[in-house]
Amino acid sequence: MKIVVDADACPVKREIISIAKRHNLDVVMVCDTSHVLSDEYAKIVVVDKGSDSADFALINLADKGDIVVTQDYGVAAMALAKGSGVISNSGIIFTKFNIDAYLAQRHLAKENRRKGGKFPKTKKQTKEDQGASFVQALNSLIG
Repeated sequence: MKIVVDADACPVKREIISIAKRHNLDVVMVCDTSHVLSDEYAKIVVVDKGSDSADFALINLADKGDIVVTQDYGVAAMALAKGSGVISNSGIIFTKFNIDAYLAQRHLAKENRRKGGKFPKTKKQTKEDQGASFVQALNSLIG
């Protein structure tokens, strides 16, 4: 098992490394050339900047039984299809039972934006809340 991270805008990279070290798991962070990452523990995979290039590279690196960290519902769906565990940066664990609802929500939001619609403001989690939720969820996925 390894942890494969959609690292372009991932706010919980430090938490991932910390947990991976504790469980002796490899970490692969995928980003495009517009981001600069370095870490002595994780393997960094840099791909050309382009529409979905990091997403496709991430999916090609993920295997059955790995854990994928992503906020992208499409990437989550592809990773689930490969048999990977999938978790969002905020600690949501995606499953075959809930991914369709998230994909439908994304589609409806896109349609609403296309039509010029507005969304109600929701209270954002603090970084501390988000980090704690993520750590708890990632530990539960690892087992």
